Amino acid sequence: MAIRAITRDPMLRLLLLAMVLAALLPATGYWRGVAQMTANAGIFALFLANGMRIPRAEIASGIANWRFFLPLALWMFGAMALVGLGLSHGGQAIVPPLVAIGFLYLGVLPTTVQSSTSYSSLAQGNVALSVIAAASMSILGVFISVPIFLALGGSGEGMVGSDALIKIILILILPFAIGQILQRRTATFIARQKARIVWLDRLVIAFAVYVAFSGAVEQGIWERIDAAEWAATLALVAIFLVVAHAGAWLASAALSLARQDRIAFLFAGAQKSAAIGAPLATVLFEPAAAGFIVLPLLLYHFFQLVLAAPLATRLAARSALRPDASGYDAPTTRS
Repeated sequence: MAIRAITRDPMLRLLLLAMVLAALLPATGYWRGVAQMTANAGIFALFLANGMRIPRAEIASGIANWRFFLPLALWMFGAMALVGLGLSHGGQAIVPPLVAIGFLYLGVLPTTVQSSTSYSSLAQGNVALSVIAAASMSILGVFISVPIFLALGGSGEGMVGSDALIKIILILILPFAIGQILQRRTATFIARQKARIVWLDRLVIAFAVYVAFSGAVEQGIWERIDAAEWAATLALVAIFLVVAHAGAWLASAALSLARQDRIAFLFAGAQKSAAIGAPLATVLFEPAAAGFIVLPLLLYHFFQLVLAAPLATRLAARSALRPDASGYDAPTTRS
């Protein structure tokens, strides 16, 4: 199942390639600065393109659907952040400190856009609502993920300062705002470049992972994390996956949402975005720390995609058997 997920998903292949390249040829010394500047330029271009392509009407529509949007935001940036905080504190005794901080960082990140909507569609969920919710949450995450991270004590050894916050404004928020302003003038051009923008997304994310992981390799990640700590990290990621998916499904049941809306809530609420997390980490943290901090995110992102396909298939099969679209049967990963 894991091998099938890698071969089918270009993003997973690029992430693995970036990590292997960083392990063999890390960007160090002079080249680390060049790689960081290149990554920053790519991130600026990525968020500029996102600002141009996400319609303001979709953002407004998502916010207007408060019965779905507000609980999803509270789940994603409240409950999931607290789960990350708990795993971060609990993991301090069994994983390196920077990796433990990575679980809090993972918890405050927004959902994916492409994969959460794709798997919602595969599971016969409410695709329109999924698109709006995922896009809205991603935008919201750019503004509030870092403040939540800092509020929960995630500064970690003085790694986050005013310089990092200024960079976030200049490299993430400013280009997105410019894109929104230019949206009407560039709509035709962006529509024609849709396929290229998808690859821009993938390549910028992969390069950000390369830069972050290069810092970890330079700091001796293979010596600083032993086999037991790798196993503990994987166990904590597994716990996060179970809590995220089961919790999102149960929360949607408590809201008495229709089955299609519950599926949209599940995939939007349980997935975490490497598209936001990896670029943000290269801006937010020092290179020596970023690779360790994003490790839980990279592992989570990989396994959420491995889990999503059979889960979506199972939900679709049950939807076919229950056309009333209101059943509250819990999802399962058995295929």
